[in-house]
Amino acid sequence: GITLLVEAIPVGNENSIALIRIEGVILDSQEVIRQIEHFADDSAIQAIVVRIDSPGGAVVPSQEIYAALKRVRDDGEKTVVTSMGNMAASGGYYIASASNTILANPGTITGSIGVIMEMTNVEELLDKVGIESVVVKSGLHKDLASPFRPLNEDSRAILQHIMDDVHDQFIHAVAEGRAMEVAQVRTLADGRIFTGRQALAADLVDRLGTLQDAIQLAADLAGITEKPTVIEVEPRFSIRDLIRNQVRD
Repeated sequence: GITLLVEAIPVGNENSIALIRIEGVILDSQEVIRQIEHFADDSAIQAIVVRIDSPGGAVVPSQEIYAALKRVRDDGEKTVVTSMGNMAASGGYYIASASNTILANPGTITGSIGVIMEMTNVEELLDKVGIESVVVKSGLHKDLASPFRPLNEDSRAILQHIMDDVHDQFIHAVAEGRAMEVAQVRTLADGRIFTGRQALAADLVDRLGTLQDAIQLAADLAGITEKPTVIEVEPRFSIRDLIRNQVRD
């Protein structure tokens, strides 16, 4: 197919499929949702392919992108197909589960259905260098994540309860998106990772295939008989990319 890269979001023809890329750590949802909503509203776009190459990231942006894709899927006018790259784990899998069909490469790393919170405690270091941390607070647990004091049992229980609730949200989202029983997802949701081939056996993905396979499948599901035109938004200018390219050259 032909891939069109333009600065503004383009308008497709009747054989068009939108390609949305989610790459790197997921910290924000705004740009991806902007593309999803635009392509969902464009009557010329017959299907949406989401290419995910991400280890996951923040919970809320992952949930927001999941919800945006799920709305397109539930609307029923456009098929959403996910193509997994090197990695589509944790929040990356969360998002993928909202699509109609998931394709993974055999060696894709996916799964990691779980959440994690890590904190650093520097109390002993401060003691060694003779620095004292003084905290003034208005509530008993206001400093429960402070790096300057040990995590007591009450604080640990509060944080564990939060993690358990977010984990449960993740499990139910996957169960709904994948049309699986919650109990079935729960057995897979201990944070373990899978290869694409293992994920296929566990029903976490639907078939093995490349990005081009995903594009062709989306075209077939949309009833496109000719070679589809792939519409993709060119990444916005990044000074970091400019510096990286200059260093590389």
